[in-house]
Amino acid sequence: MATLAPDRLHYTDSDEANALLATDPLALLIGFALDQQVPVQTAFTGPLKIKQRLGTLEVARLDPAQVEAAFREKPAVHRFPGSMAARVQELCALVEEEYGGDASGLWRDASDSADLRKRIEALPGFGKMKVIALGSVLAKRFGVPAAEGLVPSHPTLGDVDSREALESYQEAKRAHKAKMRAQKS
Repeated sequence: MATLAPDRLHYTDSDEANALLATDPLALLIGFALDQQVPVQTAFTGPLKIKQRLGTLEVARLDPAQVEAAFREKPAVHRFPGSMAARVQELCALVEEEYGGDASGLWRDASDSADLRKRIEALPGFGKMKVIALGSVLAKRFGVPAAEGLVPSHPTLGDVDSREALESYQEAKRAHKAKMRAQKS
């Protein structure tokens, strides 16, 4: 049974960016693609910046130079604008080819958790941690049954339902990473 989808995800300080993430499945995927070596707020504000600068999130067929220029415009979409512009174009091309341009097909049409995991892992730049994080958001915020088997025991962005929860999540994430580093040494 699916729960009511949220009208916003509380991952940025921008209400407009938070609403876009909750209402546009492609924006959510792009936010996760950008969530690498930058703060969560920077990554998830990216889709709104892209849409404002290019007029669309569907950038698969746009001139790569135009997309990269939009990523480099100040404030930059990401600290690595060239490589992330290419990655987002690659992501959008995959969504267009595999899901007919409907990013929600990625999870809507997944038969179970294993199928959803395979679909997410096929996205450019999506490794184990992003599979878990996106799966948790889909399960906990959007009620996607196939995502329930991807939810880990540690805190993820799926637990974030307010600005305060984002701050708590970021503290818990730092503690979890420190614990993992300590176990390795």
